Amino acid sequence: MVKKYTYLDNASITRMDERVLESMNPYFFEIYAIPTSETGYSMGIEAKEALDTSRKIIATKLGAKEDELIFTSGNSESSNTAIKGVANSLKGKKGNHIIVSAIEDFPVLNSAKSLEKQGFEVTYLDVDEYGIVDPETLKNSIKDETILVSVQHANQEIGTLQDIKTIGTICKEKGIIFHTDATHTFTKVPLDVNEIPVDLITISAHTIHGPNGIGALYIRKGTSITKWLDGGFQEFNKRGGLENIPGAVGFAKAVELITTEENRNIQNIRDHLISRVLSEIPKTILNGHPLLRSPQNANITFQYVEGESITLHLDMRGFAVSTGSACFSRSLQPSHVILGIGGDPERAHGSLRITLGRFNTIEDVDLIADALVEVVTNLRKISALGH
Repeated sequence: MVKKYTYLDNASITRMDERVLESMNPYFFEIYAIPTSETGYSMGIEAKEALDTSRKIIATKLGAKEDELIFTSGNSESSNTAIKGVANSLKGKKGNHIIVSAIEDFPVLNSAKSLEKQGFEVTYLDVDEYGIVDPETLKNSIKDETILVSVQHANQEIGTLQDIKTIGTICKEKGIIFHTDATHTFTKVPLDVNEIPVDLITISAHTIHGPNGIGALYIRKGTSITKWLDGGFQEFNKRGGLENIPGAVGFAKAVELITTEENRNIQNIRDHLISRVLSEIPKTILNGHPLLRSPQNANITFQYVEGESITLHLDMRGFAVSTGSACFSRSLQPSHVILGIGGDPERAHGSLRITLGRFNTIEDVDLIADALVEVVTNLRKISALGH
């Protein structure tokens, strides 16, 4: 009987830290008014103060000003707001050409595809075998009509880090707005808007042991963007809808709790896992760059077996992992990321993503490494692909 269930799918969502929940609790039951200083009653003023303080904590982590950060419902809304907000703002004024990398997460990819249906032209940048965008390829793709470039900070599946400083510099020189999705790097990899010329940044609490359903979008002052979600005049009149005060407070607390030491420890555990799996299980491929990758990510293809079969066998042994991004879990389509780095459908379907978080230990990865040796060996014995 399995005595412990080991969660190793932290890129999909993380377990909330108890300290985060504790910080949120008063804003469910004690200070639950609409955040305003205009009504005159104290509960509303306190709610507004909590919202402002939370915004300051998160913005400061990016090196940004408070009024450059708006709260959203999560990374999907943030990326939709960035891509569609810029496109609609500049449509008919400057141009209609957008550039995104071919391995972006679905909020960016599907926002771009939605704009294509509205008459925008979209260039999907190819990446190399590690998933890296070539800056020269980007330069050659820019046109006079280009209004926006969106390249993620780190990939959601294979963890590869992009050189967003170089990409941002290219965009700045050309007068093009640059957006990056930092859902999987915020607080884990240094990101300072005073050092990196990025105009829009997507971030979210659900990947850093914060609450689900709360995210934010950094909007550099002066960036041309129109309101995408209509409603009231909240969030500096850039996003309508009642503010999620408990979520904002929890997001800020999650940001405060993350340390450099914790990130270093997670990376060391991740490296130990990769080393064991690649050395002890033959016919394995590390997907993504071996060094330039987010600290929590390990994505490995096990040749001659299906990732779904490995996942099910690991689940029976008490381990939660993913065969790709969370969005792929109900799809039979091969990962667009693995295909984008030159893999075939067989490599894509044989891939396994293991992502670590605060509550994982070296013992966890040793246990799953042991389980993988057994599971993969047994599956290959009965695999038609192996024969």
